[in-house]
Amino acid sequence: MILGQSKFDSIIEAKCSNPHSILGMHKLDSGENSEKTLVVRAYIPNAIDCSIINLECQNEETFLVNCNDSNLFEGVFNNKDFFNYQIKATFDNGEIHQFYDPYAFLPTISEDTLYLFNEGNEHFIHNKLGAHIRTVDGVKGVAFTVWAPSARRVSVVGDFNSWDGRVHAMRGMGSSGVWELFIPGLKAGQKYKFELLGLSGNTFLKTDPYGKYFESPPHNASIIYDLDSYKWEDSDWIEHRSEKEWKTEPCSIYELHFGSWKRKIEDANRPLTYKELADTLIAYLKDMAYTHVEFMPLAEHPFDGSWGYQVTGFFAPTHRFGEPNDFKYLVDHLHQNNIGVILDWVPAHFPEDRFALARFDETALYEHEDPRQGKHQDWGTLIFNYSRHEVKSFLIANALSWFEHYHIDGLRVDAVASMLYLDYSRNEGEWVPNKYGGRENIEAIQFLRSVNDLVHSYYPGALMIAEESTSFGGVSHGTESGGLGFDFKWNMGWMHDTLHYMQKDPIFRKYEHGSLTFGMLYQFSESFVQVFSHDEVVHGKGSMLNKMHGDTISAKSNQLRALYGLMWMWPGKKTLFMGSDFGQSKEWDYSNSLDWHLLEYNEHKGIQKLIRDLNQLYLKTPSLYLGDANSNLFEWIACSDSESGVIAFIRWDDAHDDHLIIVAHFTPIFRESYRIGVPFNGFYQEVLNTDAKEYAGLGFGNQGGVNTEAIAWDNREQSVCLHLPPTSVSVFKFVSNN
Repeated sequence: MILGQSKFDSIIEAKCSNPHSILGMHKLDSGENSEKTLVVRAYIPNAIDCSIINLECQNEETFLVNCNDSNLFEGVFNNKDFFNYQIKATFDNGEIHQFYDPYAFLPTISEDTLYLFNEGNEHFIHNKLGAHIRTVDGVKGVAFTVWAPSARRVSVVGDFNSWDGRVHAMRGMGSSGVWELFIPGLKAGQKYKFELLGLSGNTFLKTDPYGKYFESPPHNASIIYDLDSYKWEDSDWIEHRSEKEWKTEPCSIYELHFGSWKRKIEDANRPLTYKELADTLIAYLKDMAYTHVEFMPLAEHPFDGSWGYQVTGFFAPTHRFGEPNDFKYLVDHLHQNNIGVILDWVPAHFPEDRFALARFDETALYEHEDPRQGKHQDWGTLIFNYSRHEVKSFLIANALSWFEHYHIDGLRVDAVASMLYLDYSRNEGEWVPNKYGGRENIEAIQFLRSVNDLVHSYYPGALMIAEESTSFGGVSHGTESGGLGFDFKWNMGWMHDTLHYMQKDPIFRKYEHGSLTFGMLYQFSESFVQVFSHDEVVHGKGSMLNKMHGDTISAKSNQLRALYGLMWMWPGKKTLFMGSDFGQSKEWDYSNSLDWHLLEYNEHKGIQKLIRDLNQLYLKTPSLYLGDANSNLFEWIACSDSESGVIAFIRWDDAHDDHLIIVAHFTPIFRESYRIGVPFNGFYQEVLNTDAKEYAGLGFGNQGGVNTEAIAWDNREQSVCLHLPPTSVSVFKFVSNN
């Protein structure tokens, strides 16, 4: 044996951090004619003999020596330059395998990439780290790369090497903390993990942080996958998306939980697959005139009950509904039908499952060591360490990867408030102040600004939406002016205020009138999305329908239709959770289908028809969507009639010419001859009335519209006299001068 004892032991004991310096083909370190003398070594557990096949010399075969019967084989080649070869091994089970030597290849990741990754500026590191099908020097295989700076040794294990960490030990790439290995001959569909030897001397398995596809629980191996095999047909959509300015475009979003929208009751109550959902969902979205669908998190997660918000595979669409290419199929066909796709994204935290990111190399690598910084009190999860450059690269690349590989159109960023504040949901003494002594998470704020700017730079027309429940300033303002750079922010305050109001007995609503109007004080401080999300219909909160005041389904549906009418006519983009648009009676259950059978009943069918008509009115009326984020296009008519429970306002177009008059009435009586002032002399057509019979209402209204009268009212020279149905929203469009 030429190899020294210490190096020999490091290979046999699987403790070598640079196996490429020992295994493979090398010039002999010393001796006569060492320049022309080569040594080849291969470590092949369970092999009984091993030879080298010279592919440049008529497949000449040379047997290697089994050093100390250790399965580390070594051989010397005199008067030879480096040559192309394969290893041929006979195993103790009688099988013979011939393959390219993984230790004959140079690194597949460059020094420049590693430098940018360590600096936090490699935006597309997901295309370098992880497992990637490559052709290197004409040889097909898979390049594996993983970041584990505190590991003593890292190996690739899988169904291709009997999960034996001795077989494919990886090369440590210096101080970068990255480990690398190209394994020839591997193909898509094979399972793998990384085996790490920690500083403690313990050996443990981890899934690939950049894995593209995973097997189903209770198993959790990563699966090699070729993301380049899908052929997209949505180029027209992508091109037109880049020209969009969403602040002045209609945007009505249908929020959907994939596993409980519709299920195959006859097939063990299983959810639909990505492909099965495509045609059914597209037909529904088009019929209902939604512009976008927002999927609750689809990144891989082990527990159904987390609804996808506890992610273990950040770069992989969950296996539950099909393969990654099947998800591409769904997005592609949504785009071909002019429907945008928004995906919930969870960069605020990750679960403690030991097979995934938590203490990845036995240290707090992705999280903080100090639980006052790294442990999320509410959810029992770990908080990303945004100050670590490589974690920043990981998260930025994750956001960009969904746009690059899956063509999504936007991210709704979950739990932004928990990222912004170091004391979020913590008592005094349970958090660590920033370097200035404040409560703001400076590193998280910088990260959010970076990811928003980069998404917008690389993918023009992409949407970034924040779920942010505090009064943090500038969430939807540009980073150049000190904002966070989001396009929109969920309007949680308006949601809570209106629900609080609608749950009150109408007799007492006059004391809560400010809940209807207060939101306008801050409505244009941000670019808002008015939203009733999944969070409002779980955990004992009741469905949207059952939140409404009333003793009968008819009374409750009447209230809900009025609330939806106000929501669609109020400035701001729209988001509504599935089932709420037909008045689902019970709370949302993530493990069962929505109650679609309710559409057999008029009240539920009427709510659905109203949402359809509201969406269509919103889409075709510039005076609605142009002013979603423009205070100049909103004007109060009357906002203080608490006794009557009435508010009235104008939605202008950008020329202050075309406009809608909205009158919202929230008492259960029919108000005749209710006068409001209007800006123009002429006819106001009643274009929508939430109490119409077609919506299962009583059918009260204004017989198609009203003419103005020269009676001064509400500080205007012209006015109209209206009949206001009980608990309703009436919408009037100015048609012509008298």
